[in-house]
Parts: sequence; C-alpha cells; structure tokens
Amino acid sequence: MKLLLASSELHPFSKSGGLADMVGALAKSLAALGHQVGVVTPLYRGIQKKFPDLRHLDWQLDLPLGAKRVQGGVFMLEPADNLTIYFIDQPHFYDRAGLYTGDWDWTENAERFLFLAKATVNLARYLPWKPEIVHVHDWQVALVPLLIQDQAARDGWQKAPRTCLTIHNLAYQGNFPASTYALTNLPAKYYHPEGAESYAQLNCLKAGLEFSDVLTTVSPRYAREITTELYGCGLDGVLRRRQHVLTGILNGVDYEEWNTLENGHLLHRYSIEELRGKDQNKAALQLEMGLPVEPRIPLFASVTRLADQKGVDIQLAALQEMLAAKMQFVLLGSGDPVFEKAYREMQLRHPTQVAVRLGFDQGLSHRIEAGADFFLMPSRFEPCGLNQMYSQRYGTIPIVRRTGGLDDSVTDLTDNDERADGIKFSECSARALARAIRKALVLYDNPELLAHYRNNAMRADFSWERTCGEYVRVFEQALKAGVT
Repeated sequence: MKLLLASSELHPFSKSGGLADMVGALAKSLAALGHQVGVVTPLYRGIQKKFPDLRHLDWQLDLPLGAKRVQGGVFMLEPADNLTIYFIDQPHFYDRAGLYTGDWDWTENAERFLFLAKATVNLARYLPWKPEIVHVHDWQVALVPLLIQDQAARDGWQKAPRTCLTIHNLAYQGNFPASTYALTNLPAKYYHPEGAESYAQLNCLKAGLEFSDVLTTVSPRYAREITTELYGCGLDGVLRRRQHVLTGILNGVDYEEWNTLENGHLLHRYSIEELRGKDQNKAALQLEMGLPVEPRIPLFASVTRLADQKGVDIQLAALQEMLAAKMQFVLLGSGDPVFEKAYREMQLRHPTQVAVRLGFDQGLSHRIEAGADFFLMPSRFEPCGLNQMYSQRYGTIPIVRRTGGLDDSVTDLTDNDERADGIKFSECSARALARAIRKALVLYDNPELLAHYRNNAMRADFSWERTCGEYVRVFEQALKAGVT
C-alpha cells in the first residue's frame, strides 16, 4: 500500500507531545511492514542543523492563500527503507522559536497550517509514486480531505487518493474567524454547518470530520466518549452521524526507544528477570533531582503538560494531603504559569520530598520512568496517553483515571486480579486520587504483590505491529468504500 501521512510535528525532528511520537512510530512501523510511506511535516528551525543529510528537492511550491500566493520548497530525508520524510520549507511560517505559539498572533496559525495542508495536497497529487491513501493527523492538516475532494471534483484529478483523519485530541479544533475561510480558496458551498463552519467560525477539524473517507482516534474508549455531549467538545453530533466510519485504535509504543536494556538515557540496565538496575536508577534519579537517596521511600512521578486536561490541579490538591505520608514526588513538565508556580511552591515547602523540573528533557523523561515506583496520570480526559504504557514497560506502576486510552491500557485489581498492572480511579477529584495514592502506599509495602504488578506491567504488549494491522484494515476500508 502507498501511504502519505501528514503531521504538524514528527519525532525525532519536532515535538510538543504524543502526536509526534505516534506519527513517527506509525510511519516507521508501516514502512517496516513493506508499505511505501511518505510523511509531510514542516521544516522547523534547527532541523537542518541537527539532520545535515536533508536533501533539497527540485520542487517549487507556489500556493494560493486567499488573495496572495506563497512560495516554498521541499527537503527530503530517507531514514529507513520504504520511508521518506518531506519537509516543507517556508521560513516565514516555520523558522520560528515555537511550533504553535510564540511572538505572533494565534490567528497567524491559520496561514501557517493552511499552507502545510495545501503543500500536502500538492505532494499527494504530483509525487511520482502516487499515494493511494493520505492519512492526516489533527486540525493542522484536517482540511486536506476537503481540499483533495474539491480538486478532484473541479479539475479532473484522476484516481485521487482516499483520506483518513486521526483525531488525537478533539479539544483542539483549529477554530478561526469566518474571514479566514477565504485563505482556503475553496468555494463558498463548503462553508456551512454541515461543512467547514462551526458556530460562525472556520473549524478545521470539523471540515476533516465531515469530508474524510474514514476517521480514527487513538483508543477504543475515546472513540465512544467523543460521540457523547460530555466529551464531544461541540462536535459529538457530527461524530454520531459519522460513527459508521469511526474506529478507535489504541496507540502503540516504539519499544526500540522505550526499553530498559539498550537505552543511552539510562545509567543502569534492568529486565523482568533482573530488577536490581531499577533500584539503581531510582537512586540515581533521587540524586539527579536533589532528593534524599532513600531506597525504601516510594517515589511517585509525573511527566506532563501542566494543563487542566491532565488533572494537574487535583494532583496538586491530593499531594498536599498525601505528602504527610512517607513518600517522594518528581515532576517534569511545563504549561500554565499558574500551575508552574504552584508546583514550584510545593517544592519549596517540601524540599526533601518534592522535586520539580520545568520544561521538557527527553533523557530525563526516560530516567523518571525508570526510577519511579509509581506514575501519576489523573487526566480529566485522555484520548490515548503514552506515558502509562512507557511506565508499564519500565516496571513503574501507573495510577490513572478511568478515561479514554488510560482505561483501555491499564488493568486494575478490580478488573482482573491475575493481570493487574496499575491502579485506576473513576471520580475526577483530589479525594479519589488521594485514595489511589494510599492504595499505592499499601502496595509498595507488600513486596510480593508489587512484584506481581511489575511483572504484569513489563509484559504488557503495546507494540506497533498490532496497531499497524488495525490501521491497514481501516485504509482498506477507505479504498473499498470510497467517499462516504
């Protein structure tokens, strides 16, 4: 199968969250299975310097954005057999300090990512290997299916590729003022409540939901949740109407990167059979984060965006109560300045129990996963989540709320006592999270039961081979069914 993926971020070239990890791993895994795979992504600042093997293609982009035309170029990298990365070079749009935010007006993101969507369509149409499926990810490229459909209808694009949109987080939709629709250069007939319009605004994600041949999201439970008013973010009606082409596919984990034996980020190797290295990584993490090196104190951790979605407010409140117990807590993350300040203040109040590192550090995220005993993910909603799966492979017990992919990937004692590998709670409250932390403290004091949980967690299989098979079935559905 010939597949062209498009994403606003792509590991290891650019990253703000799990989207980059997922698309990078999916592309690599599909290519390893023998499919021809291309990925379209922006050439952000610093990529050329970090990856000097990029090759400039003789490919000139000259694309309309409303009343003006914008030029750009394409760079290429072939990191593996059957896999080609196409970097869209437009310095005004992408040579900036941040991927999505910075010293510019948010509405300028409409131009930045409409250009990326149009560049993706240009490549889909003119690449000599003729992609059969264009698979787009989140709002930044969600207009691609409509753009393809319109071009095919207007100027006879023969055998235009079928389209698939994956929703990574329905809360982020790419809403812009109605005037922004002019930048699409699409006919007015698509701008209405059953098309690209939502509450008198251009809604990029909604356009993708309406015009993609097939839809996926990143866990089975989240696929059900987003058809409800509670989790549908105003688009539940559209999703119920298109539920027949919506599939929830749990993300996979790139175990070549997230492993405990061959990992340059970790100081000590360990495995299910020999866990001594995990204890050594815990001591090293305590030392790195400035905490007392005490092997018998349970170490809790969180690597997260500091945002309401992630439940960091209930985590703060629960920790204020639970730090009276004998425990330590490590945080790596950044986000809302209010939350950043609150976690820094908690560290000042509890300097021997709490260590906070603001920002993102890929190596440290591995060391936290390896050194912690428990990993906290009290999300209000979580389309999939990856850190709980990383934690399991690293023998760190996840504590999660029963929502989205967290519920799909973690097994609580009440779900199945033989396969238990984590702790789950339902109510989105500090009280419920504190109860879950108390359960973790009891578990930690029972070495035999803790070993049972760790063994199950480290044997859990979220490999991409399984996930890729599900995506291929969805792509085949799109090829057979055509436009729905």
